[in-house]
Amino acid sequence: MKKFFALSLVLLAAVLFSSCASTSPVGLAYTNLRLPIAAGDAPIGPHTKIGIAESHSILSLIAVGDSSITAACANDNITKIHHIDWEVESFFGIWSTYKTVVYGE
Repeated sequence: MKKFFALSLVLLAAVLFSSCASTSPVGLAYTNLRLPIAAGDAPIGPHTKIGIAESHSILSLIAVGDSSITAACANDNITKIHHIDWEVESFFGIWSTYKTVVYGE
């Protein structure tokens, strides 16, 4: 029984602390990132509008919201996109917020 318990702990640690490849950095305890998603065809220059759309996740069991580019554009009537950023904040996976931030005109 002791060997089974020890093996279980080793496997659990291996799963939790393994460094799997991902497209963005992930913190085990806390994550707070802002990453680029895309750039649009609008001319380079200052943007006049910022649209934000967000979704939330609780315990990685329930996820709700609309963080689509369309929703972010609709929140500030953006018709020309300069660029788009993606933001995520998560605390131990208990509460996570995902935002799409669209900059444009």
